[in-house]
Amino acid sequence: MRPVALSLILLAMLLPFDSYAKTTDRSQPMDVESDHTDVEMGDNGDAVLTGNVKITQGTLEVGADKATIQRQNGEIAQVVLTGAPATLKQVNDNGETMNARAAQITYYTAGQDLIVLSGGVVIEQPRGNLRGETIKYDLKTGRLDGGGDGSRVHMRIMPKTAGG
Repeated sequence: MRPVALSLILLAMLLPFDSYAKTTDRSQPMDVESDHTDVEMGDNGDAVLTGNVKITQGTLEVGADKATIQRQNGEIAQVVLTGAPATLKQVNDNGETMNARAAQITYYTAGQDLIVLSGGVVIEQPRGNLRGETIKYDLKTGRLDGGGDGSRVHMRIMPKTAGG
């Protein structure tokens, strides 16, 4: 199901230390499961998946209570994942796993290429962790913007090992 294109979320996923997407994942089939699907056919409209939403593509695993995909002129404009929490997991080419969770994960396409995680954001990877209430990641520039919402952002950056 192309409308989800969630691999892009993990390509950028969020700590600027390493790229956390296995390069072969985007060429793999995408499997989508949910308890209910409501899709508007045509170039403009929404696809809404609800109830135990699971999306897998290669090493990418997404879980959410609800996924809404908005299309404009036949292109994906926005993907919103919500849950208690919504989760993302992916393994990179080095075999390292990245896990992210938040109450809402929004991916804006349509020229913006922006990911916004909000509500109890936790991103964990071997080189460090990031926690906060709002984290924005610009896929075009690689810029990470956290906080600004009255809460603090917490990062833990692990030292680089002698072998890595």
